[in-house]
Amino acid sequence: MTDHFELKRISQDAVPQALEKAAQYRLLNDPELAESICLDVLAVDPGNQKNLKTLILAISDQFANQSSRVAPRDALAHVEKLTNEYERLYYTGLVAEREARAFLDRTHATAHAFFGFRQAMSWYERADALAPAGNHDARLRYNTCVRTIQREHLEAPPASESELPLE
Repeated sequence: MTDHFELKRISQDAVPQALEKAAQYRLLNDPELAESICLDVLAVDPGNQKNLKTLILAISDQFANQSSRVAPRDALAHVEKLTNEYERLYYTGLVAEREARAFLDRTHATAHAFFGFRQAMSWYERADALAPAGNHDARLRYNTCVRTIQREHLEAPPASESELPLE
């Protein structure tokens, strides 16, 4: 027999404190708990932009954990809910970058890491074109990707290795 549990809903008044707790748990390297809190906030305040950003970060914090059951699509589902185009582009790049960094820790995944960083850089370039004056976050992330590619000596595999055989 399977037990069925119902989630307990938080009140709208609890949202600010819950957001603080989610941020604290991210800093304490407990992204699963931060994600759970963000999901509780999402249930009562689905359009809360600060919560959505924290949720995206909490999900993508888990990419490096190989036993994690979250995937980029989980984070990207929440990126779509961001109302600001710059932020949608920026956080899409961030998700791609964090997935690429997770690939760095896996054997034989450097080609995936390279392509992930390149994808992130493309999103950051698009975000940078829409960045508010004085906001260089997308450029800073872009430069970090470039430096990681250089430091890790990442490169695309030769075309012959990336092509699939005809038969």
